[in-house]
Amino acid sequence: MTDTRWLDDTEMAAWRAFLSTSHLLERRIEEQLKAAAGLTHPQYEILVRLADAPDRQMRMTELARGVVVSKSALTYQITRLEKAGLVERTTCPSDDRGVLAVLTEAGLRCLERVAPGHLAVVRAYLVDRLTRDELEVMTTAMRRTERALRE
Repeated sequence: MTDTRWLDDTEMAAWRAFLSTSHLLERRIEEQLKAAAGLTHPQYEILVRLADAPDRQMRMTELARGVVVSKSALTYQITRLEKAGLVERTTCPSDDRGVLAVLTEAGLRCLERVAPGHLAVVRAYLVDRLTRDELEVMTTAMRRTERALRE
């Protein structure tokens, strides 16, 4: 018939566990962020990346790569964050065509207010349920997969 390598029982169990866990965790994170600040998970990730960036700003193209969304999806999210006063856009001083997303003081305050609840969800449903060795194995495996997907 074909040379398709079907998943064996162990591989299928791993795949299904990954899918259900990632969907459930994403849903729990979304619920917490919506309740705490009316944010989506992608919006929260944008705020986090901007807070960690030098001068709390990043080029839009770099930010899109970091949060793993298309440029148009990032533009949509940035527009919503701008309307909420959490982010501003400005032109890049070294490249007139470049656009920077900049975290505002209000955005930083929002992030500081919401981060503890977000961290509590991440800890309760993932980090604190795994041993240090399991976390290291998971990190290695996910980084290997991420590299393959980004190539």
